Amino acid sequence: MSHSKVDRVTVPPMDEHNQKLVSYLHPSNWVNPQPASCYNLVVIGAGPAGLIVAAGAAGLGAKVALIEKHLMGGDCLNVGCVPSKLLIRSSRSVADISEASKFGVSVPNGTEVDFSAVMERMRRIRADISDVDSVQRYQDKLGVDVFLGSGRFTSNNTVEVAGQTLRFKKAVIATGARALQPQIPGLQEGGYLTNETVFNLTEKPQRLAVIGAGPIGCELAQAFRRLGSEVVLFHKNAHILDKEDVDAANIVQQAFVREGIQLILESKIERVEQTNTGKVIYYESQGKGGTVTVDEILISTGRSPNVEGLNLEAIGVEYNTQTGVFVNDNLQTTNPRIYAAGDICMKHKFTHAADFAARIVIQNTLFFGRKKLSALTIPWCTYTSPEIAHVGMGEAEAKAKGTEIDTFLIPFSQVDRAIIDGEDEGFVKIHVKKGSDKILGATIVARNAGDMISEITLAMVNNIGLGKIASVIHPYPTQADAIRKAGDAYNRTRLTPLVKNLFNKWLAWTR
Repeated sequence: MSHSKVDRVTVPPMDEHNQKLVSYLHPSNWVNPQPASCYNLVVIGAGPAGLIVAAGAAGLGAKVALIEKHLMGGDCLNVGCVPSKLLIRSSRSVADISEASKFGVSVPNGTEVDFSAVMERMRRIRADISDVDSVQRYQDKLGVDVFLGSGRFTSNNTVEVAGQTLRFKKAVIATGARALQPQIPGLQEGGYLTNETVFNLTEKPQRLAVIGAGPIGCELAQAFRRLGSEVVLFHKNAHILDKEDVDAANIVQQAFVREGIQLILESKIERVEQTNTGKVIYYESQGKGGTVTVDEILISTGRSPNVEGLNLEAIGVEYNTQTGVFVNDNLQTTNPRIYAAGDICMKHKFTHAADFAARIVIQNTLFFGRKKLSALTIPWCTYTSPEIAHVGMGEAEAKAKGTEIDTFLIPFSQVDRAIIDGEDEGFVKIHVKKGSDKILGATIVARNAGDMISEITLAMVNNIGLGKIASVIHPYPTQADAIRKAGDAYNRTRLTPLVKNLFNKWLAWTR
């Protein structure tokens, strides 16, 4: 056995929960194993893509090495999906209490948010579920050789990690991405948060600026506002969530305004200055200058791929510092022995996209497969209140591609359960190929839109038309009944004047 000691990792605050997290995901007493003579696969990066490749390949009998320099589980478990949804869940309960009077429920004044308790709950649950991604489980139960340290290619068939050389037949780059750091004068000196540090907070920032109104920025802006922070949200474009369906984004934007989030749109941040009263942000918006003073600044202006330190040039793997490693549709890099998956190379930076890309990589690396990334139908959800869930093609994309579509829109104001729940401002919007019921895409805006979109994704993947969905009995009353109503709306379009005339004649004759 080699005795190369691993670097110690800390996650502030190092309370019992974060100590437990680190003991699972990067234990300080871990000793890297003695490398095998050769591995079927060496995987660099133990986020969702790397974990699935390693576990899946080892489960099929491959000899696999998995390299991770920080925490197993990657962004999703540690600084992404899991902690953010834990915060969002707490913030939703605050919103439910504040709206209780609408439902005839009186809540005493003075309901308080204990921010430190919210964050402790997040750390506790994150630590509790982290054992699934633990070093011990991957090595002892799944049969993967886990190496903690920075992996670096040294030749076409070797990777170096913590002073050891691993030989491989194929390798997979799954090093993910990190928060992009914008070049704003004074930002570095003034200090800022990203999704990688915001979950370390133990005290609530009274005044929070969020720069960037994409999914992460919007989710956290709303969560912090509901938990009691004054929030100002800066965005460079004219409306928030501008990659989403415009009607959907507008509903969320109106909700933000109602909840007291200050929106500064079409804005450019000029500089940040640290003063005795806080961090002063100097900005320009719609031609006018202004300033805002806050306690914390959260940066959410995009992601930057982790391509540094891998020595990719030495093995002929081409990459771009903005978009990451170049891959073909089989997720193969410009070096045919090296593949990539997840945020390091993919446009859709979602855990579930990384998961299914990893399955493609397993087949293509071990079994000469030709599985294609473009064959995946990838839904996604932005977890604001209401949520926006989307799959497939939207109206803007259809127009850009010259694809003719018919759109069926069911507002929740026409769905009994949504009215009952007081959640009637969203909609289900389904696009079909013009003149047919072939579903090309859909958007749902609802409290639990992320749970509802899968029915439409299932239909798309299995080529089930919208008309068929109308024949599926949905429980009444549910919000998902809106999807069946869209199917009914499509079927009504088939009742052309000619068909109706024939029906009338038949029914008159049979009277």
